[in-house]
Amino acid sequence: MQQDQTPQQEWELETLAIRAGHQRTHEQEHGEPIFPTSSFVYGSAAEAAAKFSGEEPGNVYSRFTNPTVRTFEQRLAAMEGGERCVATSSGMAAILATVLALLQSGDEIVASRSLFGSTVSLFDKYLGKFGITTRYVELSDLAAWETAITPATRLLFAETPSNPLSEVVDIAALARIAHRHDTWLAIDNCFLTPALQKPIALGADLVIHSATKYLDGQGRAIGGAVVGRDKELEEVFGVVRTCGPCLSPFNAWIFTKGLETLNLRMRAHCENARILAEWLEGHPAVARVHYSGLATHPQHELASRQQQGYGAVLGFEVKGGREAAWSVIDATRMISITGNLGDVKTTITHPGTTTHGRLSEEQKDAAGITEGLIRVAVGLEAMEDIRADLARGLDALV
Repeated sequence: MQQDQTPQQEWELETLAIRAGHQRTHEQEHGEPIFPTSSFVYGSAAEAAAKFSGEEPGNVYSRFTNPTVRTFEQRLAAMEGGERCVATSSGMAAILATVLALLQSGDEIVASRSLFGSTVSLFDKYLGKFGITTRYVELSDLAAWETAITPATRLLFAETPSNPLSEVVDIAALARIAHRHDTWLAIDNCFLTPALQKPIALGADLVIHSATKYLDGQGRAIGGAVVGRDKELEEVFGVVRTCGPCLSPFNAWIFTKGLETLNLRMRAHCENARILAEWLEGHPAVARVHYSGLATHPQHELASRQQQGYGAVLGFEVKGGREAAWSVIDATRMISITGNLGDVKTTITHPGTTTHGRLSEEQKDAAGITEGLIRVAVGLEAMEDIRADLARGLDALV
C-alpha cells in the first residue's frame, strides 16, 4: 500500500499545499474525499463512550470533528507553521472564537485603527457589551501600541497589510512588545496568506484567516480559520465545539482544493497588482495609490523585508470625492462591483459606503477611509482588460 513517506516537516510550501493533511481511507482514494455526515457510528457502547470522553481519538459529531474539515485544518496549519488549526464558519467567526476562548470580562484588546469594518463592530458593539474593551492605535506606530497596553491588556490584534490602504506593521517588533507585556499577538493574514507571509515565524501567536478570500480563490464558499499553538487552539476548539460556529465539510473540501493552487495564484495576483498600481500612479485622475509594492509607499522597505510579495488588494483615491469614485465604479463593464475580494475575478468597491460603511465619520477619518477612495482586488484576467475597464471611468474625469 503506497503512501507519502516523506515527513511533512521536510516539505516545501508548494508540496504542503498539495499533500499535507490527507490520510487516505481504506478506499485508497487519490483525491481528498468529502464526508457529508452529521454523525459517526461505533462498534459498541464502550467505543462510543471512549470517543465522546476523549479517551480514544476519533470522530464524534461533525460540529467539531469531521475528516474533511480536519484535512483542511492540518494542511493550513502546516503551511502557516503552526501546531494546530481550528476551522470556523467564517472569518468573523474565527475572530469571535479566538476572543471568546482567550479573554474574559474586564480584559482589554489593543487593535489597529486599520481594521475591516465588521471587526471594529464586533469589538465595539458586541464584545463591549460583555466588558471587553478595545483601544485603537495607528497600525505602524510601535510606540503607540506599547503606550496603549495596560495591565488588563490580553490581546494585540492587527491586519497587515491593512484593508484597503495597504499599511504594514513590523510583526517581529510588535510580537516582542506583546510578549514583553505577557499578551497574545494575533495577525489577520487573509490578504497575503502563508504563500506571501508567515506571521508565526515572525513571532505572532495566532494567525486569523477568512478562508473565503484567497484560500478559496474563486469566491465559492464562506469559512475561516485560526492557526497557532496547541494550548491556545484547544481553547478555540472548545468554543467551536460548544457554540457551534463550525465549517461545513463541503466548504472545507473547497478550501483544501483551493490551497493546492494558492502559491501559483498569489504570484500571478501580485504581478497583476503591481502593474495596475504603477499604471494608476501615473493617471492624472488619481490623487494617490495605496499599495505597499510601490517604491513610493512609506513602508515599502518593511513590506519587502517581511513579505514574499505585496498581495493583490490596493486602494486609490480619485480627485472629486464620492461622486467621482462612484462614476469610476459605475463605468466598469467587466470588473465585478462587490465587497468580496480574493477572487480570480477582479472586484471593485467604495469602502466608505460598503465594507467600512458602518463606521462613524470619526472612525473613517482615523482609518484613512476618504470619500474618493476606491478598493480594487486585482484578479487574474488579462491586465490589458483590467486597465481598459478602469480607464473608461478614469479618463472621463480628466
